[in-house]
Order: sequence, then C-alpha cells, then structure tokens
Amino acid sequence: MSTAPSGPDHANVPSPAAGTPGTTTASPTDRATTGAVALAVALDVVSVLAFAAGGRATHSANSPLTAVAGIAWPFLVGLAVAWIVLRAWRRPLAPWPVGVGAWALTWAVGMALRALTGEGLAVPFLVVSALFLLATLVGWRLVATLVTRFRAARAPR
Repeated sequence: MSTAPSGPDHANVPSPAAGTPGTTTASPTDRATTGAVALAVALDVVSVLAFAAGGRATHSANSPLTAVAGIAWPFLVGLAVAWIVLRAWRRPLAPWPVGVGAWALTWAVGMALRALTGEGLAVPFLVVSALFLLATLVGWRLVATLVTRFRAARAPR
C-alpha cells in the first residue's frame, strides 16, 4: 500500500495500490495544469473588469481608469475570496461547482463591500451585475467544457 500525500486536503492515510480492482487513480488530465489555472484566473479577472468597464461606459465619470477600478475592486476581492473558498485551482474550468460558486461569491462579496463602503445598491444594478457575472464567470467555463468534450470525441483512439 502507498500513502496519500499529506497536506491540507489529504490526511496521511493509506490509499489503495494502483491497479487494485474497484479503485481508480487520477490521471494527469484530471489535475489542473498551471496553464489552465492561469487562463481561468485571467478570464475571471477579465470578466469582472469587463463588467466594471461596461458600468463605467453607462455612467459618466471623470477618470475612466478610476471609475473602472472603483467599480471593479469589490468584485475582484469577491473573486479572490471565491477562488480561496472553492479551491478553484483544483478544477478551474469546471462550470459546477467552481463557475457557479465563483459567480455567487464574487457577486455576494462585491455587493457586501459596496454596501459597507456606501456605494449604491440600486435594484437594476443588483440584477444586471448578477446576470452579467453569471453569464461570464459560468459562461466561459461552459464553452471550455464543450470545446474539451468536442476535442476528446474527435481525438483518434
């Protein structure tokens, strides 16, 4: 018998030997690559920044960069919280639970921080932000999943 790696996610307990009937071992494709994690972080951040830029374009502001940063920062904090709570680096491309969880936590923490700092929480803003973040944070993951499945189905066997 081998021993599972120790760390925050693994107790140092015996694991079945590879090849034991009824057991499965994680293949290298089951683990997120550094590139997949970096891509997921980048797409998530771009999603939040696109939301903030869209909000800035809808409302006039003196400095576009300041306006985008002012809109984005609570949601970027929420996104960071989501990545940590969900341990999103493990399965960064998964629409469920990572995409949906990232959306919910990004939106909820972002709105809480806006409320704590005295920023507006108008109902249209609540709805539009929730829908935009849902469409982007979950949407790109759905597209990635479909592309991955399509490529796997077309791969020579």
